[in-house]
Amino acid sequence: MEIIQSIRKLKNNHYNVTTKSGRKIRVSEDTLVRFRLLKGQEIEDDALTEIEKEAELDIGYQFALSYLSYQLRSEKEIRDHLKKKEVSSEGIIYVVNKLHEINLLDDLVFAESYVRTVMKTQDKGPQTVKQQLFKKGISEDNIAKALELFTFDEQEEMGMRLAEKALRKYQNKSHKEKINKVRQHLFTKGYSGDVIELVMSNLEVEKDEDDEWDRIMVEGQKLWRRHQRLDASKKKQKIRQSLFQKGYDFDLINRFIEEKELEDE
Repeated sequence: MEIIQSIRKLKNNHYNVTTKSGRKIRVSEDTLVRFRLLKGQEIEDDALTEIEKEAELDIGYQFALSYLSYQLRSEKEIRDHLKKKEVSSEGIIYVVNKLHEINLLDDLVFAESYVRTVMKTQDKGPQTVKQQLFKKGISEDNIAKALELFTFDEQEEMGMRLAEKALRKYQNKSHKEKINKVRQHLFTKGYSGDVIELVMSNLEVEKDEDDEWDRIMVEGQKLWRRHQRLDASKKKQKIRQSLFQKGYDFDLINRFIEEKELEDE
């Protein structure tokens, strides 16, 4: 036999029920009312154990509903959340099954919603979306079905916007490096090779020789000052290597070096 010594209110309409023997049970307000738990009440041990079990299931369910109130969740996200809340394995199974029964938990619906949201608000490609869904515990089959929403035309349109934005960011780079940077940016965002090739072929990036010369002059002057203490041969080698890595043509590089040498004579 147990006697309830105190009932203390916690956050989220939860209560701590403590018996004189020191036993503590966290219950929801619904459980408190349903079993008519009161301070000083005598309860059989078996009955208290049953209340404890039902209380955990009820609280776990409320934790899940609260978590779902912000947005859709995958089954893995629900399980991880309940585990952090210290809900038992039995309680997690109960909650997940109940959510499935009332259609509040469906990984395919979640995945499709996730893909639609990414398409509307982000610039990620299918490969990145696939990786993110996989981390959320979505099966390969459901990922494949959800990604059907991400049509090739949609990928091309989003990829083009992303490429044009990246092109503005790298406008001060050499023509070659600019192209490579945009291409790499699309790849890291999760777009396929086919989409990248199509986007790059439609992207208007004309090579302006005058602009290339202006840029190599800026880059080259910095390198010339940086390596000015080296002997002539070593300095030219370092500068050629650096400018080539930045995407400039050998002819342009040699022209720059020849003009700098004439200045220094």
